[in-house]
Amino acid sequence: MARNLLKNPNGDEQLDFWELTENGGDLWKVEDMPGDRGHDFCNEEVTKYFATSFELCLKRQVIDLLEEGYSPDQLDDQPPVTVEDWFCGRTDCGCTYQMSSCLLDENQEVLQEYKHGPETLYPEADCSWKQVTHTFSDYGPGMRFISFEHGGQDTNYWKGWFGVRLTGSSVTLGV
Repeated sequence: MARNLLKNPNGDEQLDFWELTENGGDLWKVEDMPGDRGHDFCNEEVTKYFATSFELCLKRQVIDLLEEGYSPDQLDDQPPVTVEDWFCGRTDCGCTYQMSSCLLDENQEVLQEYKHGPETLYPEADCSWKQVTHTFSDYGPGMRFISFEHGGQDTNYWKGWFGVRLTGSSVTLGV
């Protein structure tokens, strides 16, 4: 199985390793599964998630692939890059979710980009954990960094952490 290049994908280390690009409302928070008005996760080893608030919360990691031990030749062979994320809402409040990931060259210029959302989750619908996955291919030589950013907020503007919940994020290379 490919190695996850994201550090702290489930909140086990609170918000360490994440750059908080938007930290609105009552800010980001890490909570224990399943949380108030929440759902169990499909992997018992995942015990925490990131919770968003009533204004936009986004967090990001930029992965330096050379620092991670990949050679320029390996990267220029254009291995498949798979990004994955899990998200859910609460059963009492709507929320929005969004995710974007970019393959970047040595100057951190975009080679290829994937965006999901914003997607609105409604409490009267199925708010269980959902997975989003995308695999990049045919992006040309020169990839040296990968950016991964995700987040959201609640749709009722309730004080606290009623927004989208995130966990199980991963970025892997098929090398």
